[in-house]
Amino acid sequence: MQLNEIKRVLISVTDKAGIVDFAKGLAAFQVEILSTGGTAAQLRNSGLSVTDVSDYTGFPEMMDGRLKTLHPKIHGGLLALRNHEEHMQSLREHGIGLIDMVVVNLYQFEKTVEKEGCTLETAVENIDIGGPTMLRAAAKNYPFVSVVTDPADYGAILKEMKERGGKISEETNFRLAVKTFQLTARYDGAISNHLGKLGPDGSVQNLFPDTYTVQFSRAQDLRYGENPHQMAAFYRESDPCLSAVSNARQLQGKELSYNNIMDSDAAWQAVSDFEKPAVIIMKHANPCGAATTDSDLAEAYRKAMATDPVSAFGGIVALNRPVDKKTAEELAKTFLEVIIAPAFDDEAGAILGAKKNVRVLEIPIPPAKGSAGYDFRRVVGGLLVQDRDREAFDIRKAKVVTKRQPTEAEYDALDFAWRIVKHVKSNAIVYATRDQLVGVGAGQMSRVDSVKIAKMKAQLPTEGSVLASDAFFPFRDGVDMAAEAGIIAIIQPGGSMRDEEAIQAADEHGMAMIFTEHGMAMIFTGVRHFKH
Repeated sequence: MQLNEIKRVLISVTDKAGIVDFAKGLAAFQVEILSTGGTAAQLRNSGLSVTDVSDYTGFPEMMDGRLKTLHPKIHGGLLALRNHEEHMQSLREHGIGLIDMVVVNLYQFEKTVEKEGCTLETAVENIDIGGPTMLRAAAKNYPFVSVVTDPADYGAILKEMKERGGKISEETNFRLAVKTFQLTARYDGAISNHLGKLGPDGSVQNLFPDTYTVQFSRAQDLRYGENPHQMAAFYRESDPCLSAVSNARQLQGKELSYNNIMDSDAAWQAVSDFEKPAVIIMKHANPCGAATTDSDLAEAYRKAMATDPVSAFGGIVALNRPVDKKTAEELAKTFLEVIIAPAFDDEAGAILGAKKNVRVLEIPIPPAKGSAGYDFRRVVGGLLVQDRDREAFDIRKAKVVTKRQPTEAEYDALDFAWRIVKHVKSNAIVYATRDQLVGVGAGQMSRVDSVKIAKMKAQLPTEGSVLASDAFFPFRDGVDMAAEAGIIAIIQPGGSMRDEEAIQAADEHGMAMIFTEHGMAMIFTGVRHFKH
């Protein structure tokens, strides 16, 4: 195993967390420190002996710092192969010394462009040139040079140097080099993605750049994919503030499977669409139970279970409020694969802890709830990219198209149903009351079949419920069947060539025992919620 002694290091960091202690650790091995700008000043103020890069190269910094490390004495010292006599002879002829370690992290381009009002000029000035160049040079020569980009690695590097007498192994250098190329790839991708949306005046001209680059980090290997013969892994984005399954903290239970993660994501996205305390039960990426409450989360769970208790067995439950003892006692009554909530109190944790295999995930909801900007769908040889379906809609601004206008209670029920139907696979039909899912028709090739299945699957009375449809009714048959189920109001996007037939059907249907002289109410949103 090849070991490389660290004699000279170049340090230039934007993120200065832990850098003083790391530099002091290096200095303890008599390592010479080269540095630039603010980093050099900070290290020098801490009592360390530091040589400015400009003094080392004999060439001053210029152009507001744009030019400082781009010099043969820097890159020759990084790129030279120590076991190549011609390389070493060139260094001696030109008075170039070896640099054994580079500690660099880059200008914070991504954080800069996220700031409101960031101009094109500001974005461009935060594109690091010297940093990535040094990193790539050092990483390319990993058999002889250590390249450090992450403060989280400082401790392990010092530990290895103490164990090996000031030396670093080639194996460690290789790992650090791979991490470096991952960093520079992400960095260049962020620049390309941002500038690719802009025109030369800095205004946004394209929602989607010509080339889109995205990077995910492996969170875990999975036992298998959707089926046991498929290999799989779970990758996540780098945004630590995202309120999502990718940033969940698993408190207990078996490892998440591929299907667990898919269903957990669907459940969390659905429950996050409610401001009131809410519970969603998800099975195979479709809600089979849902309810809201004004305060009693346990009651909301009981109502969600009542939608379809058979399908809920082995399901995924997402709750948008912290779980207390009372709610945990209800959850513990049924076999569940995954339970997700913003928090679990100690008593709830103890109750669920007795269910050793159930996976319990904690996903805090930040004050400003974030969500990834794009949805991705892989196809063979390509990638579909769209912005997320986060369309906020005021239900009372929907267009009333029938003779009868919904009552206030019906508006509440229509609002609940509309929030749920966007999370059901198309063709999607939902029956609901103001706070409870009653029936679901999901993923059918014919919309009228979804209406029929929603009635067939319903374990609760459908009479007096409302119906939400993710897209328009192409024929009146769906409205006729809804009337047979006792539906009193419908929310749908509208936009069919036969909208008038659907409206006429709604107006014709009198509701026995409920509306004897009035027809069904129907409202159009103008917004579709297909989910394939």
